[in-house]
Amino acid sequence: MQIWLEQVREEPLAWKEQQVVALSEFDSPDLVALSPVDCSGRMVFAEPGFLFTGELSYEQTLACTRCLTQFVEKMEPAIELLVLQGKELVEDEERELGARDLGVWQVEGDKFRTEPVVVEQVQLNIPMKPLCREDCRGLCPTCGADLNAGDCGCDRGVVDPRWSGLAALRAQLGKAEGGS
Repeated sequence: MQIWLEQVREEPLAWKEQQVVALSEFDSPDLVALSPVDCSGRMVFAEPGFLFTGELSYEQTLACTRCLTQFVEKMEPAIELLVLQGKELVEDEERELGARDLGVWQVEGDKFRTEPVVVEQVQLNIPMKPLCREDCRGLCPTCGADLNAGDCGCDRGVVDPRWSGLAALRAQLGKAEGGS
């Protein structure tokens, strides 16, 4: 959706739409599916720019990073941005963002597009390490069984032989500390 900023300068605008965002917009292998995003909100003129507020509502299907089980999360994030118009934007130039830059969206020209804002908000709400639940036990490193369903019976007391040198050093240090 495009919002003409000159119209908002004269009268506040109510915003409501549904957007379908492609999974290819996100660089997250844990995001498996995304429902259409219901968007609603308001935009008002607030010197020096425009105050853009809204709510999103959608469901995201994620893969748990411990057990690989897919689960659905209902998301309802709020948006609050100060939209500044007419600034020179240099997208190729890197610069450090300060605290005052957070919550600011700059546009060139007289139109504000909602699609990039919605994509950004969805991206911000994808967890870095999604878990199906806080106490997820993950997969057995030996047989690959889902430990949330129960123990698999593998002997976890067996130490990987690649760690034997470190285990011997640990035993020597333990003896040295105990003998002093």
